[in-house]
Amino acid sequence: MYQQQPAPRSSSKALKGCGCALAVAALAALAALALWWFVFRDRGPQLPPPSGGDLRVVVLDVEQGDSILIISPSGKAALVDAGNPGYGARVLDALRRHNVSQIDLLIATHAHADHIGAADEVIRGTAVRRVLDSKVPNPTRNYEDFLRAIEEKGVEYVGAVPGQKYEDLGDGVVFTVLAPIPPFFTKEQVRSGGNEPNANSVVVRLDYGEFSMLLTGDAEAQTEERMIRQGANVKAKVLKVGHHGSPHATSDSFLKQGGFEAAVISCGAKNLYGHPDQRVLDRLRAANVKVYRTDLHGEVTITTRGEGYEIKPEREAKGDVWAGREAKKRDTASSGFIDYGDFGPPPKPKQTPRPKGAAGGR
Repeated sequence: MYQQQPAPRSSSKALKGCGCALAVAALAALAALALWWFVFRDRGPQLPPPSGGDLRVVVLDVEQGDSILIISPSGKAALVDAGNPGYGARVLDALRRHNVSQIDLLIATHAHADHIGAADEVIRGTAVRRVLDSKVPNPTRNYEDFLRAIEEKGVEYVGAVPGQKYEDLGDGVVFTVLAPIPPFFTKEQVRSGGNEPNANSVVVRLDYGEFSMLLTGDAEAQTEERMIRQGANVKAKVLKVGHHGSPHATSDSFLKQGGFEAAVISCGAKNLYGHPDQRVLDRLRAANVKVYRTDLHGEVTITTRGEGYEIKPEREAKGDVWAGREAKKRDTASSGFIDYGDFGPPPKPKQTPRPKGAAGGR
């Protein structure tokens, strides 16, 4: 008669040994993961080494607007924004002063006139290889002129996407796009005091060896928060302060996350919007950030060889760097600001007096 044989019993010691081995392996894997996280989480992809020559970042004095010229050691150049309409001659003159004959990368942070107003003049006045734009439209003549100049000159036109890297300048100089992060902020999502072109500004990080600078356009506090939530590396040595020092940008949490050592504010001495705002200056001071302002210092030049850096203003500050300006006009929801930015709408054409007897009728 067939008898079912009892199954052999597993050794409890063997099972215990197996469990211990698995536990040790799991702990080792977790330890390795934790080490990777703490050591490498803020480094991001490996950057090319700097050539060792001088990289220059020149924050031009275009009054109430933005235009920043970046020149690599070998002479290649990038331009971030081009200032107000009519300021093309000033920007082109700066290119000549710094021996720049071609713009390898033109970054248009957003479609307000105080940032792209003179971009068409610059594109027509010098060779431009590539334009990087948020592609968030603004139905104004300035923006149409900008797009028309790109088409006429056959310039490569690229939309900004987070994570894109541009090494157009060579020498180990790298631009990384951090924003706008899709989906774009809509009119309904923009906070009180903000607007869509600003909230969807192109934000780029400039790296050259150990030197880094954050170029923020008119990015607002909610833009800053979204970048931080998405894990963007906003830590940098130098900050180009967002929106000319408007209170709607440069939040405490952003300054804490960025750990900036110095900041440059591009604003005009006669601006009506109270830029820079006292609250922003107080936040920068509390974060121990050294501040330079184009309204007081004129053109500001940052020079680095990929390790330390030097900041040299055009002149000594004419006034208190830590004193904000009084706002005489809101920088929020007026139609002129939404359409044109800080520059404001163009003057209305003068009405030509009609000669007597020219009235309608028979």
